[in-house]
Amino acid sequence: MKIHEYQAKEILKRYDVPVPVGFVTEEASEVKKLVKQLPTKVSVIKAQIHAGGRGKGGGVKVAKNLTEAEKYAKEILGMQLITHQTGPEGQKVKKILVEQGMNIAKEFYLGLTLDRSTSKVTVIASTEGGMEIEKVAEEQPDLICRTRIDVANGVTPGNIRKLAGALGFTDKAQTKKFSHFVHALYKVYMDLDCSLIEINPLVVTDEGELWALDCKVNFDDNAGFRHPEYEELRDLDEEDESETEAANDDLTYIKLDGNVGCMVNGAGLAMATMDIIKYYGGEPANFLDVGGGANAQRVAKAFNIITRDPNVKAILINIFGGIVRCDRVANGVVEAMKTAKLEVPLVVRLAGTNAEEARDILANSGLEIIPASSLEDAAKKVIAAIS
Repeated sequence: MKIHEYQAKEILKRYDVPVPVGFVTEEASEVKKLVKQLPTKVSVIKAQIHAGGRGKGGGVKVAKNLTEAEKYAKEILGMQLITHQTGPEGQKVKKILVEQGMNIAKEFYLGLTLDRSTSKVTVIASTEGGMEIEKVAEEQPDLICRTRIDVANGVTPGNIRKLAGALGFTDKAQTKKFSHFVHALYKVYMDLDCSLIEINPLVVTDEGELWALDCKVNFDDNAGFRHPEYEELRDLDEEDESETEAANDDLTYIKLDGNVGCMVNGAGLAMATMDIIKYYGGEPANFLDVGGGANAQRVAKAFNIITRDPNVKAILINIFGGIVRCDRVANGVVEAMKTAKLEVPLVVRLAGTNAEEARDILANSGLEIIPASSLEDAAKKVIAAIS
């Protein structure tokens, strides 16, 4: 789950992480009043969307006076901001953050995430702040410092020495401030069940102070039951409508960029299905897991979500009947196709509990369905149907 920069900074502030003074608004007419409340004459007008690369897309502007601040606010509010993370369609800007300016001496990158290979929280730091960390890791990997944190011990002096050394902090006072910064971020990460905290850039000012100039916080959706406060932070305008609808129906759906719609039961089987589609030259349009207890209604709902994606040129339904019965899935497909006019090829592979009954249901439905005997057969047939 993603949240806005201003929301992330409000959280960090509660944990005593230094963040710039800023105010959020949806009205350009309020900007001059807000800038007057900042501790600096220079202000920064920042688009608030759930995507990085806002500056490159024209969504971040530095204003030297009130007139410029209002001008930039009018330009940014309502714009369709396109970045490398929004896709070509972009995202409409409905809110801006009006923030104090900084006398920046140096920019760094600092992030916390889970290293799944070691099952440990990993702190990533780099002297190349303000840049895309993926690009830095690819082109200049020697500028990336990583240190893993054992949850039994938390952040240790050894962790701090490694990070501070990599970033060039030698002054004791500055290293102490940096240590406080890392400890606070780790506490946020653990307390709120985060999946990512990214400070880019972490800046040192001419006055020697450390600030989280930009901040990104993502939460682990699986921990939502422990955090009812997550719901208040959601911005449905920033979420994919189909993904939100699917989640409300206990379906796991993630939209992708391909053209083969997938409906599968079980996350592992869904991943294998997407892999074999790519192996045979196709591109999956989504990840969709209907779950182990899928009934006809849920399958019909999933089918309707897939068919609404205009990029989908063919659909592959791959069901292994264990907990879920194949005949229920078949009934769901038939029910869905009564209300949704299918204009693309449909390939169905069913195996397991009541698979024979399911195949009979589909065969007698009068629907145009391409049956498949195996996963390999299904992948080949769905690719061929598009070609």
